[in-house]
Amino acid sequence: MEWTSYIWLVYVPFNLLSYLPPTQPQDWRWLALGAVFVAVYIAVVELPRYRILFIPLELIICAVFSLFALNNYMIIFPAWQVAFILAQTTRGRRAFRWFVGTYELIIVASFARYSLMAPSDFRWDGTELVGAIFPLVSPFMAYFFAREIFTSRTIRQTNRRLEAVVQRNERERIARDLHDTLGQSFSMITVKSELAKKLLIKAPERVEAELDDIQQTSRRNLQVVREIVNNLHQQSISEMLVTQGAALNVANVALVTFGETEAEQWPTEIQTTVSAVLQEALTNVIRHAHAGKVTVGFNRQPAKYEVTVQDDGDGQLFERPGSNGISGMQNRLLAIGGNFSIRPNRIGTLVTCELPEEEKL
Repeated sequence: MEWTSYIWLVYVPFNLLSYLPPTQPQDWRWLALGAVFVAVYIAVVELPRYRILFIPLELIICAVFSLFALNNYMIIFPAWQVAFILAQTTRGRRAFRWFVGTYELIIVASFARYSLMAPSDFRWDGTELVGAIFPLVSPFMAYFFAREIFTSRTIRQTNRRLEAVVQRNERERIARDLHDTLGQSFSMITVKSELAKKLLIKAPERVEAELDDIQQTSRRNLQVVREIVNNLHQQSISEMLVTQGAALNVANVALVTFGETEAEQWPTEIQTTVSAVLQEALTNVIRHAHAGKVTVGFNRQPAKYEVTVQDDGDGQLFERPGSNGISGMQNRLLAIGGNFSIRPNRIGTLVTCELPEEEKL
């Protein structure tokens, strides 16, 4: 909030134009009070510990402008500045009621004084109405706008923290897998190596069998490591959609999904295959479809999994000489007994992928 608060100060001179050039002593007084207002405004931003003093002082200065200069535009500055500050904390939200009550009282009092001093000029035409309503609603607009900003920021922070927790849990899971699967095997290799070393002297004929056993254990451990690494490289549907969703957003293509929650529970092997195919299909949409929207659907059918990608673009097949994207998706699915089709329709282009059940892969 600190640096953005100063942006609004560029509008202060416009609220003091009626006193420029100063021709009377009262013009100098209003300009001096405007300078004091700017100083207090900055103090509210830079000195949080003393806001309990400077915020009321800022309101008093604005009340002087409203009641004695009939200037209800200066008070809009604290309406936005103070509301943003108070919206950040629970204690501030309680204080907002007192602030907005005092603020609205000043506005209403200025209207009353204006109507008494210049009843002929006090009329509710379009300009006067806008000039009256905006100061009245400004603190509420600022407060709820600030609450939306801080809520969104809190959600983003929470999501980042959850991601960190998930990453830590994943590291711990990998550590447990390595300890449970490889720790015991390596301990066995160590023991057998020490035994083989002793047998070289006492019973050389038994050394070959021990070395063969060590060799087999090492190969099993190598296979386990490869499986762990392969599992780490597998991409879930959610991870793929996060990446592709960002790319689609940059290309101004809206992404809509249905059945995604259920698809997140599909077997890992299915998700890995689906992610690879969808990544290619959505990349084609970005590059060639000229679409504004793409819909990805996930559906669990009897004995198979079905995924559809429907864009609202040009309706092309995207079969280009030398391109391996379409053939790669098709071959990947055919290799596991699935089906792949791509065809234009009245909406755009429809890609359909079908995968057999996990046990049939």
